[in-house]
Amino acid sequence: MTIALTTPVTGSAQTGFTSPTYTVVADTPPNAYSKQYAVTALGGTQALVDVHGASKPFTITFARPQVIRPAPLANPVTGVMPNAPRNVYSVVVRKGMTPGVGQNPQVAVLRCDLSVVSGADLVEPEDIRAALSLLIGGLTQQSAGLGDTLVNGLL
Repeated sequence: MTIALTTPVTGSAQTGFTSPTYTVVADTPPNAYSKQYAVTALGGTQALVDVHGASKPFTITFARPQVIRPAPLANPVTGVMPNAPRNVYSVVVRKGMTPGVGQNPQVAVLRCDLSVVSGADLVEPEDIRAALSLLIGGLTQQSAGLGDTLVNGLL
């Protein structure tokens, strides 16, 4: 299965939000190796949150490497494989927000880079899935706490 975000996206718990949802539509991605969606409507209680607009974007982009790098070949004499290159995938959320009353909006960028050892997709795909499962589970479990940390600076 490939990336195909369905709408609405159910948001994760955040302090002050009740059952947040995000209606998304396909948007023009930055390149041919990405898929992008824009938030056009909100659900639940999320007071004062803006949907996507030209001056205040609210998008999520999924990207893959332009070229998938294969695992390196082992040394024919020693049988030792050099350090494998990485294939970096990313998920990026861009959200316009105003830094102060009467100020022009600026764009916050929340990025999750997924740097996968090339070749592991063939040899140990279950380890890739386990790492991703833990990442998403940890982020989901700590969503409100991470949101609080981004607001108050306390970890």
